[in-house]
Amino acid sequence: MSNRILLPRIIEIGKNACQKLPSILSTFNIKKVLIVTDDTMVKLGYVQLLQDILNLNKIESTVYADTIPEPTDGSITAGINLVHQRHFDGMIALGGGSVIDSAKAISILGKLGGSIRDYKFPRQVDEQGLPLIAIPTTAGTGSEVTKFTIITDEEKNEKLLCVGAGFMPIATIVDYSLSLSVPPRTTADTGIDAMTHAIEAYVSQKQNIYSDQQALAAMRLIGPNLKRAFHNGQDQEAREKMMLGATLAGIAFSNASVALVHGMSRPIGAFFHVPHGLSNAMLLPNVTAFSIPASPNRYADCAIALGVASHTDTIALANQKLIQFLKDLNQELNVPTLAEFGVQQEKFNNLLDTLCEQAFASGSPNNNPRIPTVDEMRSIYRSLWL
Repeated sequence: MSNRILLPRIIEIGKNACQKLPSILSTFNIKKVLIVTDDTMVKLGYVQLLQDILNLNKIESTVYADTIPEPTDGSITAGINLVHQRHFDGMIALGGGSVIDSAKAISILGKLGGSIRDYKFPRQVDEQGLPLIAIPTTAGTGSEVTKFTIITDEEKNEKLLCVGAGFMPIATIVDYSLSLSVPPRTTADTGIDAMTHAIEAYVSQKQNIYSDQQALAAMRLIGPNLKRAFHNGQDQEAREKMMLGATLAGIAFSNASVALVHGMSRPIGAFFHVPHGLSNAMLLPNVTAFSIPASPNRYADCAIALGVASHTDTIALANQKLIQFLKDLNQELNVPTLAEFGVQQEKFNNLLDTLCEQAFASGSPNNNPRIPTVDEMRSIYRSLWL
């Protein structure tokens, strides 16, 4: 059996790698770009930094900075209209996962038309949109190296998973210096998201020998450095390793899959507007405990790669240490419960069946080593209140 591996054509990695942007654009003969970003990147001066680099090389650019966290079909409409009006020959996404996901959708819809629901999984979107160069500023989603985007359908309150080679950026710049200003809460949420990508890619039923190596390498980088980056955002070594770890985790799950945590996380984000990494963090300890019986050896490998267990530990002990580590990590990184976040339990309980329905519809739970029944999924959701 063979496995198809998808990657950007160019991945530029290292401090100040943004300086290489003009040569990357030249490689693809791109001379007029739309920069998709958000207001934070404008205020931090990162957008101006890019435009200065582009202006020196006589590359025309327009800025669209109205993306939002957890993007919706409505939030990307103005960006799509800009593409229709201005005839760009390429795009740059500068920001976190929500910005890059927005840019991917704008790239496809701007060139191919239709609505985002037309591209919902299980459709495989292999048609090419506008060429996209992704520049992440958080160590989190790995969207810069994945064939996925997630956009919420506002009318149905559903997070739509869209999949295919068309959503893969043609190039990626991983410049950890852009992450030094990320605040602790975002550092924690995006870091746990990246760690979840690596764990789920490794235990997924769709794992392969290539994705395994990326996932393990990602965990070795993320495990010792997530807390360091959280407690000291100016720790350049930790930031560099977290950025690379997040990118490797993105490569891992893009070429394998995510699983139950992500499947259950998306509806929480759609209905209660919990940031994606945060809802992953809430779910990860209990989903891991539920899943370990079906793949104890692989979860033990995760514990060792993260640095919380040793090769001399028994499988059972390594998995005990993994669960305790995940619980302790949430406490140290101040991950709130659903109640602390402000979700009303009665509303949550009334939506349980819909949450389960949307989680299963995403396809991700079926990749899990242990596939839950509807009753088991309800039980895991309810456990978030304990």
